[in-house]
Amino acid sequence: MPFTKDPKMPRAILDLQNPTDLAAVGGQWRYAIGLVPGEPNEGLVAQMEGSPARLPDYDDSGWEVTNDIAEWHSHGVSFIWYRINVTLPETVGGRSIIGTRCLLETCIDDYGEIWIDGECDRDRGAVQGFNVPQRVVLSADPKPGDKHTIALLAVNGPLAAPGGAVFVRYATLAFEWRDPRY
Repeated sequence: MPFTKDPKMPRAILDLQNPTDLAAVGGQWRYAIGLVPGEPNEGLVAQMEGSPARLPDYDDSGWEVTNDIAEWHSHGVSFIWYRINVTLPETVGGRSIIGTRCLLETCIDDYGEIWIDGECDRDRGAVQGFNVPQRVVLSADPKPGDKHTIALLAVNGPLAAPGGAVFVRYATLAFEWRDPRY
């Protein structure tokens, strides 16, 4: 969990693929195939109100557990949901998280959506294209013990002729201190 001393914006990062950092937030990744996991045809229907997998109270207890969200899933898979519940720690990089803002930073292959506590920031939470890094605010004023549900929808593209695989290149929580004097 590196801490960088930058006069403009000191920051520390928790890597949500690192076992030590996952333990710090009490997190465990789960994943399931499909826009609506468990439904025929990956849950694709002519019209729907949205996938319930984006909602924080969705029951993902039957989903597979993974220690590697970067593992490739292919062979006709078009959609995969990755979910994790995190509890913010008291400190990151040896400093209190009070006075920071917490960002989720990720890169989803090929397209995707980022849902924080059941909400998608329509300007920042939809991945614009192939492997574009994304950064969304998890909490503008995080407190130790705050709980958040992160749901990532990864989509294989291009949609008209998908190829390759679906996976998440990385996912981190970045804590940025507002006061550069620290």
